[in-house]
Amino acid sequence: MTQLTMFDGSTYNPELDGPRLSSQLDRVKMLMLDGRWRTLEYIAKCVGGSEAGVSARLRDCRKLKFGGYKVDRRRRGDPKSGVWE
Repeated sequence: MTQLTMFDGSTYNPELDGPRLSSQLDRVKMLMLDGRWRTLEYIAKCVGGSEAGVSARLRDCRKLKFGGYKVDRRRRGDPKSGVWE
């Protein structure tokens, strides 16, 4: 099974969405493999795409079919700010 067919969802179209999501997933993985803490905003700027898209790719990374990576998160700065990394 290729990454193009591993994505799913009711609105997912493999031909339209597969290459874009696979490419973004690869870029997110490459950036994050060093284990450094980063905000969604920073990751999105580095790899291209939206914070929501990057967040979805990080969730994908946790899934066994995409590698089952351990993806930690923590609050950044003032806890009331709602910023996570």
